[in-house]
Amino acid sequence: MTQTFLPPLPALDLLSATSWQDYSLLDSGGGFKLEQFGGARLMRPEPEAVWQPALPESEWKKADAFYKPSPEENGGHWEYRKKLPERWVMHYKDLSFWVQTSASRHLGVFPEQSCQWDWADTVIKQAIKTPKVLNLFGYTGMASLAAVKSGAVVTHLDASRKVVLWAKDNQALSRLETAPIRWIIDDALKFVQREIRRGAQYDGIILDPPKFGRGPKGEVWEFYKLLPDLLESCRQILSPDALFVQLTAYAVKASAATLYYAINEMMAAYKGYTQAGEIGLTEQSAGRFLSTAIYARWRCGEIKT
Repeated sequence: MTQTFLPPLPALDLLSATSWQDYSLLDSGGGFKLEQFGGARLMRPEPEAVWQPALPESEWKKADAFYKPSPEENGGHWEYRKKLPERWVMHYKDLSFWVQTSASRHLGVFPEQSCQWDWADTVIKQAIKTPKVLNLFGYTGMASLAAVKSGAVVTHLDASRKVVLWAKDNQALSRLETAPIRWIIDDALKFVQREIRRGAQYDGIILDPPKFGRGPKGEVWEFYKLLPDLLESCRQILSPDALFVQLTAYAVKASAATLYYAINEMMAAYKGYTQAGEIGLTEQSAGRFLSTAIYARWRCGEIKT
């Protein structure tokens, strides 16, 4: 019998965002998380928190507001125990940005993403030349601001005019008004396909695609259906000296291994290595790791052991 030698399975890592001063995950459990966003204590739904809260109920009752979910997926509304400002300022290292409660449970920042910003910061700062970075599904611009602060020239794209304006406000708040950021409101796949025809090239690409979404002209985005096309299109606009590709996914029925193999295949012609795993937050209360998303990322060079 001939023995078949298979490559080793990928090692998956857990990454916790630990460098915050204005944010903390105070506790989680019972399908919710208790968080501190600057001066506001908030309670939001968290399906991953299947365990019991570590803090007593009295601490949870100190929440200034809580998001009450509805039976519809992603539906619900905020209920307030204390009047909050329309929006307020938070900081991460030398970046400043606005947060606010809105129609959704989201506040304009995903704190767990800071470990992705820091990783890209390291890669960008090690670049020999000024890298061009494309940030797709860029939301309120934190990854773009972090990248430009690190020395990159950034193209930021999102389908929502509202969040792009929010990102520009964050740019001004961080005193980066003259930083080289190009703001684009467009459908991600259509934009990248046009960039192929234009012969554009990028040294780094950041992708944070939703499970489902719509472009500015009603274009439908479906993660499983369109992600392979988007990754192949992104591969065609990578420069020969590409530095990195970073992919994060929320609320999809996929494992980190799924993203690992997708990015590894995309970057097969380049010399570098792929990592994958989960990103999340560590509670102050009991030290439990709360997983919030899966990721895969590739960078040039040799893996450091």
